[in-house]
Amino acid sequence: MSAELPPELLARASRVSALILDVDGVLTDGRIIYDELGDELKLFDVQDGAGLVYWKRAGLKSAVITARKTRLVTRRAKEMQVDFLAQGASNKLAACEQFLKKSRLSFEQVCAIGDDLMDLPILRRAALAVAVPNAMEEVKAASHHVTARPGGKGAVREVVTLILKAKGLWDEVLKTYQV
Repeated sequence: MSAELPPELLARASRVSALILDVDGVLTDGRIIYDELGDELKLFDVQDGAGLVYWKRAGLKSAVITARKTRLVTRRAKEMQVDFLAQGASNKLAACEQFLKKSRLSFEQVCAIGDDLMDLPILRRAALAVAVPNAMEEVKAASHHVTARPGGKGAVREVVTLILKAKGLWDEVLKTYQV
């Protein structure tokens, strides 16, 4: 694991078994595009998606919790093999608690990645709270780590890699690809 990361961060990462993600600003860069018919479009990073597939193959759980609701997020969550999807979640904490109960996990096993004020209730309870660089200052202040890569441009992949390495699972990912 990288020497520049603090030992406390690596210790927190090693205890994580569940990843909870926001969509806009975390899995995307936060921009929303509307087509001529009024349908919402978003841009997702392929590396983030691959990271979530590696996460799933390592036997770990993931959830996407977002206040917005679109068909394309349902499709992307399925492609990324996300275990739990909550859309239209005005109370993200309640959705998170539902996921944890269903998965028989606790906040002590959670890494949450967020960027905006609605993410704070989960971030404040997570064992590992992560903000993206473009997050609100309050979100950064509540987080244990701020990613180098921005939301929608590999931030999720960065965190997945950090955790899998801290847990000693990275070599298993490499074996899958005969590296």
